[in-house]
Amino acid sequence: MDAFRTELARRNPAFGGRRPIFVAYDQLTDSVGPLARLPAHACAILLVESLSKPGRRPYHKQKLALVLANQRHFALEQAARGVHVRHVVAASYAEAVREVAAEWGPLSMMEAAERELRVELAPLVAEGLLVLEPHAGFLTTLEQFHAACPKPPYRLDRFYQQVRKQSGWLMERGKPAGGKWSHDAENRQCWRGDPPAPSPPVFEGDAVTREVVDLVNARYASHPGEVVASSLPSTHDDAERLWAWAKRSCLVEFGPFEDAMSSRSTSLFHTRISGLLNLHRLTPRRVCEDALALDLPLSSKEGFIRQILGWREFVAHVHRVTDGFRVGPGGDPNGKPSHLGAASPLPPAYWGTAPSGLACLDTVVGDVWREAYSHHITRLMVLSNIASLLDVEPRALSDWFWVAYFDAYDWVVEPNVLAMGTYGVGDLMTTKPYISGAGYIRKMSDYCRGCRFDPARDCPITPLYWAYLERHRDRLVSNPRLFMPMNALAKRSAAQKKADAATFEAVTAALSRGDRLDPPRR
Repeated sequence: MDAFRTELARRNPAFGGRRPIFVAYDQLTDSVGPLARLPAHACAILLVESLSKPGRRPYHKQKLALVLANQRHFALEQAARGVHVRHVVAASYAEAVREVAAEWGPLSMMEAAERELRVELAPLVAEGLLVLEPHAGFLTTLEQFHAACPKPPYRLDRFYQQVRKQSGWLMERGKPAGGKWSHDAENRQCWRGDPPAPSPPVFEGDAVTREVVDLVNARYASHPGEVVASSLPSTHDDAERLWAWAKRSCLVEFGPFEDAMSSRSTSLFHTRISGLLNLHRLTPRRVCEDALALDLPLSSKEGFIRQILGWREFVAHVHRVTDGFRVGPGGDPNGKPSHLGAASPLPPAYWGTAPSGLACLDTVVGDVWREAYSHHITRLMVLSNIASLLDVEPRALSDWFWVAYFDAYDWVVEPNVLAMGTYGVGDLMTTKPYISGAGYIRKMSDYCRGCRFDPARDCPITPLYWAYLERHRDRLVSNPRLFMPMNALAKRSAAQKKADAATFEAVTAALSRGDRLDPPRR
């Protein structure tokens, strides 16, 4: 830590009776909150590197490096701005805050976004050592959510329409621009290589970032994944550069190809800003306002706004009001909901240690362990879809996402996986399970071209799909959004259903052993 400590000491002003503020690892901004309201010379901030949090689960090395490098660079940036910075390495966040509060007095803090951190800090709040104020990084309030969704089931369209009206974004004389709230139907083109997918920027990294890379590789050597320093935006300038690239190279084509998947590009026209957005190195309001000011096709502009003003805000509120799906319909006191009773372990193929033989799954898993990233359709329609068809326990998959992705925090990953990806809480916030056979993957990607299975003849994903519907028929048959597939299921013969069930048993057994699936002899 020599380069970081030396530079912080050089820049850091004296404490001098300033207002003490605890800045959480995912609140690295002076654009909102107390650091935006108060002059720099009036602020003293505490930043903590917890030794216990990375030990709770085997986070991808790239995620650990992203958080630590940005936290250290934020410390240096704030010190240069005139803020006094106390940076400590401690066993836990609570221990560090308690120790510094004994010296500085009570600290203020924007309320933690992560439930896990709120629980850890709750005793300090009760003791008056930590004084909370609302988290200013989000675009909407819990009151706005309750006004749109007063009781479950919670629905995105109601919330999104209300906050669009209140914000005035993409509104014309009280009506949605283009005459409809969502242009999602226009955002489902498959990508065949034209226009070319942009290559993300490369970051050089300074001595501070290199120290973080060395630290992660040494201290967390047993964690999965690799640190790729050239893909590690660490500084304020790096964040600006990534966003400038996204605006210039991604957003025009983002809408039409939002749902496309390819082995040739991990992100296609997705902006890759989610990690920095969830750290608040880029703020949601700023990126939305920037996107609104660009000359973009309406389907791209609305699709981007819907992801942030709509879905991102929606899942944060649902996670909060359900206490991480521990209370309310479909919830579980232990945070392990499983509406359909799915209880199978996650196959080793997800850890990259035993390839499945399915090109779609193995390609996306390889992308994830290489980059700690894949875009939201591969997460939903490959990783979550296949896990759902195998009846993998929702919590096991959610925890895997939490570990594997650089943008995963409890408030965003659990709604996306426990609720949407696996239907683990039933229809609490989604109207149906998001599952498919091989046809969807073939249509929206190029994965099938390099697969040992033929999606039209012997890919097991399709019989797994029919077996899923049959196993859970009693729970799903009354769902109006599943009328067509359930009607088609009813027309399948007893022999077909028996074969579907046999495929499920054989595939589940093989993948649980770590065996590679083989096509039947043709």
